[in-house]
Amino acid sequence: MNITFFRDYCLKKSGATEDTPFDENTLCFKIGGKIFAIIDIVDFQSVNLKCDPERADELREQFEGIQPGYHMNKKHWNTVLINGSVSDKLILELVDHSFDLVLNSFSKAKRDNLLNS
Repeated sequence: MNITFFRDYCLKKSGATEDTPFDENTLCFKIGGKIFAIIDIVDFQSVNLKCDPERADELREQFEGIQPGYHMNKKHWNTVLINGSVSDKLILELVDHSFDLVLNSFSKAKRDNLLNS
């Protein structure tokens, strides 16, 4: 997977936006102003993704390439390495999971508004 494909995949999600709030190398993908994915634009060696805590633990046990979130709340975030140790298919599934977790943190009215904007 390359950074262009990953970026396009994230931005195709309804209501998704991108920005660099931390520095010019750290790209964040958001829904409703809340982050669902973070990548390093220069290296693109990993992605930080929000994850259900139980599933996060299971994934970390199963895959060497899934680790507690770097510089994030380790209970709710994973760092997923983009080095072939985790399949592209699973990475995209985890992007979807992260997006859904963040989206579902909003009220139904706000979710509907975000998805229809």
